Parts: sequence; structure tokens; C-alpha cells
Amino acid sequence: MKPDAAPEAAPGAAHGLRVAMVCPYDLSRPGGVQGQALGLARALQRLGHEVVVVAPDDRGPGWATAHLYVTGRSIGVRSNGSVAPVSVSPLAAKRAVGAVQEWRADVVHLHEPLAPALGYGFLLVHRWPTVATFHRSGVLRASSLATPAARWACHRIDVRVAVSEVARQNAASLCRGEYEVLFNGVDLDRFVRARPVEPAAPAVLFLGRHERRKGLGVLLEAFSQLPSSWAQGAAGGPAAELWVVGDGPETAALRARYPESARLRWLGVVSDEEVANRLAGATVLCAPSLAGESFGMVLLEAMAARCRVVASDIPGYREAAGPHAKLVPPGDVGALRAALAAVLREPRDEGALDGAAAHAGAWSMDHLARRYADAYRRAAGLHAGTAGLAGVPSGRAGGRARSGNVVAR
Repeated sequence: MKPDAAPEAAPGAAHGLRVAMVCPYDLSRPGGVQGQALGLARALQRLGHEVVVVAPDDRGPGWATAHLYVTGRSIGVRSNGSVAPVSVSPLAAKRAVGAVQEWRADVVHLHEPLAPALGYGFLLVHRWPTVATFHRSGVLRASSLATPAARWACHRIDVRVAVSEVARQNAASLCRGEYEVLFNGVDLDRFVRARPVEPAAPAVLFLGRHERRKGLGVLLEAFSQLPSSWAQGAAGGPAAELWVVGDGPETAALRARYPESARLRWLGVVSDEEVANRLAGATVLCAPSLAGESFGMVLLEAMAARCRVVASDIPGYREAAGPHAKLVPPGDVGALRAALAAVLREPRDEGALDGAAAHAGAWSMDHLARRYADAYRRAAGLHAGTAGLAGVPSGRAGGRARSGNVVAR
């Protein structure tokens, strides 16, 4: 479906909000912010709100569906030890603002508002109540170079949200003001529906982009030092196999050094459904990141799938995991090897897994959507100098969502 004009409001949806969810990162590339924007949009729809996602994508600009406006294609910009696929075109920002105006949004939700260039377009006009969510734990280089512009833009945000304390501290270095620290949401239904992939031996799973800061090289070295089989005894048999999901700039070099074998599977980029199935079947999720993680979403997803977790002891992971993960110093091959060996050999503790799953459940996407709906109403009051959006009492989502769901990639 590619309408010629913005979709009309659904009949009877007067009591819900019309939210423009603006993501600066390309939806055709897997990423944490993209997943959060799309998942939050779907959760808000379930509460009775209307949502359109505005973002770059590998499709041409225009209305791709009734719930997705594509601003154009992206380019790679180096940021925080990674390459961010963003739209830097002022024309794309102008198109985005025009589409949201045509769609008649009540509120605009900007993810990473200081990333080029969509957020700046909306903050320049500041036509709608604006909520901005800061995800990063590292400063975007372009924002650092344009600090006056970033600080000017920050004054046009009505409500600031950070996904963690480390993200708040980073954002506050450029964007002073009050913040609400919420969290990233977990789509629990994905793991209820999961069909576990059965491994030939206890499985270690890595999920993420293959770049230095994600620590995949550290994991591969640690895993190579595990024995091919355990000594005879209570935990005899094959030691483990390693599933590596994703790709990135280090893939070719790492695959050459650690070729595929019966113990090591290079799976490439897989669907969200297969990610859930792999998490449900794996013995342990390993997140060996060296730095640059503002929040440990993948840790919570593993817990929701009843998969044990070994991860680096960095602030974003520590905050998300609480006591439910085994944390090791980042970059320490020996400590990571020892932690994996201990988890792989110890009996499965159903009580501990129940506690971890309950911990993950407290971070559900539906709960997060309710928190954001309240933030939208506060933003409306601050923007207009009133108590909130007329006819939409705080804490209540009414009306009827437009038929169909937010696009998933």
C-alpha cells in the first residue's frame, strides 16, 4: 500500500493520541533504536493510540504503508565505535515534517534527537509537543562538533527521556535540563511464541554487530580455549557449541581466524523470529561488549526466553541485569572463559530462571508504552501552557486504533 496522501484519522479515535514516532536510523538495518521505535509504536497501538513511524529506509521516500513514512535512504556515519545508518539530508527532514503535518499528529516522539538530520527538522519548527528519547552512552561526534546547534535544539524539547542513567549522564553533557529515566521495552510475546532450536551440545549464543566494541573477538578467543569435551563425571559429554548471529566490519577477519566447524556456527543476520527461537534454545547468551552500551536490552530478552546470561560488567548491562547475570571484566578472556565454563557445567536452576524471567517482565513494552503516553500528555501541557491534551485524561487510553499494525522489518 502506498497512499497518495497521509492516512485520515480513524473514526472514533478521538480519545487516543496521534503520535509521530521519528527514528533517525534506517529501518532496513537491524538495530536497537529501530527495534525500540517499532516495538513501542505497536504497543501504543494496542493501547488505542494512532502511530505513524517516520524514518529512513531502503525504499524510496513517501508513504510505504498507512503507518510508515519513509524519508529516503541513509548513509553511514561513524558514531560511538560503530557506523550509524542515518539520513543527513535537509530535504529528508523537510519531507518528514510535511508528512507529519499532513497526518495531523498530536505529539512528536524523537528518538536520538541530536542525530542528523530528522530531529533537527522537527525541533526547528517545534510545531508539536515534543518528547525526545536519548539512547546513547557515547557522544555522537557530529553533535560534539555542533555543540551550539545541539544546545539550541535541546531548548525546544518539551520532555526529555533517557533509557538509562548512563544515557542520561551522556545526554546531559550536551542537553541540560530535567530527564525521566525510563528503560527499553521487551516484547514479551516474541518469547512466549518462541520454538526453541535444539542444539547438539549446550549452546552459547552471540547476538550483535561484528565490530570491536561488541567484543566478539574476545568471546571467540575465550570459546576456543574451552575443552572440546568435559572430563568424565557429572557433566560429561561435549563442552559446548557457539552460535554467532549478525554481521559487520569484522566478520571476514574473524571468520578467517575462527572458521566454521562442528563447534562454531556463523549464522549471519537472521529474522526476529529466529532470534527468539535461538534464545529459547541456547544455554547461555554471551554479551562481551567492551564499552558503549547504554542499556542491556539483549540481556533482558535472554532472560525473557529463560536463557542464562554472561556479560561484561559495564554500567548499561549492570543496570539492566541486576543480580540475574554473571558479569565479568570487559575484555578479560580468562574471566570470560571461566564464567562460560561455570554456567555451561552447572545444573539448570529453574528457580533462578523464573526470577530472571520475572525481572525481564517488569521491563515489558506495554508497560513502557503507558509511561510514554503520560509523557506525551505532559509534553502537550508544557508546549501549550495547559493541563494537557483536551479530552485525553492522563492515564487513560481510549478510542480505537486504525486497522493494521506498524510495519515490522
